Amino acid sequence: MAKRFLQALWATVLACTMGVALANEAAPAVSDPALEARMMVITSELRCLVCQNQTIADSHAELAVDLREQVREMLQAGKTDQQITDYMTARYGDFVLYRPPFKALTALLWIGPAAMVLIGLGALFVVLRRRSRMAADQFEPEEPDTNT
Repeated sequence: MAKRFLQALWATVLACTMGVALANEAAPAVSDPALEARMMVITSELRCLVCQNQTIADSHAELAVDLREQVREMLQAGKTDQQITDYMTARYGDFVLYRPPFKALTALLWIGPAAMVLIGLGALFVVLRRRSRMAADQFEPEEPDTNT
């Protein structure tokens, strides 16, 4: 019984790995490789609005597929990279950009991490400085280990 279970488990693992090994990326929808390369550069700078932690180029969400196709169509129509980025920003806001511009609305996004690190280092410095000035009798003595 255990032998059959192990055989079935092994067959399942092999089938899954073979499926992954045989999976290929879909061929580009455009016959012009330069246009496809531009599309990939643009979509790799735009955030997927569904996944939010992936670019449009990496995401498999339906909206990301639609937006990739829309970028492809805009490129075929002769739009520049900046025009496409401006269109997406006008439509979805700065959130769609993986690197939003520095302005009043996004200042906390850019300054926040550095400010948090500086505040943490400042607090650590203050605590260590206060502890170094404390007298030895203000610390709790170590109790001997009685379990040995």
